[in-house]
Amino acid sequence: MSKENTVTSSGIGFGVVLAIVISWSVNESILWAILHGIFGWFYVIYYAIQN
Repeated sequence: MSKENTVTSSGIGFGVVLAIVISWSVNESILWAILHGIFGWFYVIYYAIQN
């Protein structure tokens, strides 16, 4: 596996984890956390703009 694939995979995974953590801290709902995890970076950017 090349270095580029590793960075891309890590970046996508980090965005999902970050979205789930933010969602859980705000809503404390597993369903919202799963939904926001699916959207990943989109939710992180939305949260950053709203706050």
